[in-house]
Amino acid sequence: MANPVGRPSKYNNEILEQAEAYMLGGWKEVNDTIPSLAGLACYLGLSRETVNAWSHEKKEFSDITLGILALQERELVNRGLLKEFDSGISKLILGKHGYTDKVQQDHTSSDGSLKIAVNFTDDKD
Repeated sequence: MANPVGRPSKYNNEILEQAEAYMLGGWKEVNDTIPSLAGLACYLGLSRETVNAWSHEKKEFSDITLGILALQERELVNRGLLKEFDSGISKLILGKHGYTDKVQQDHTSSDGSLKIAVNFTDDKD
């Protein structure tokens, strides 16, 4: 991603170290309830868009953001099961991690022996 108006990127080793510090517990130090990419952006003094761009462009930064999302999922699952979090909010955020409460029904048997046949007749006879 090009920098607007030739402005130099703020990305450097210090930013990378600060991002890692947030992942490794800095999120708790700033009283975030769960680690998040929005929390990381605030912690680094950056926009959410910059964090998203760097997570796609910079391998080391991407590893940190993926770690933050994994920590977020873990916190939501564990603390949700302990009923420390509001179930509605936990469910909403966990949906972003692929969790769902939808039930899928398979109308065939596992060995394929059950088949549903539908015969339509013409009533014109």
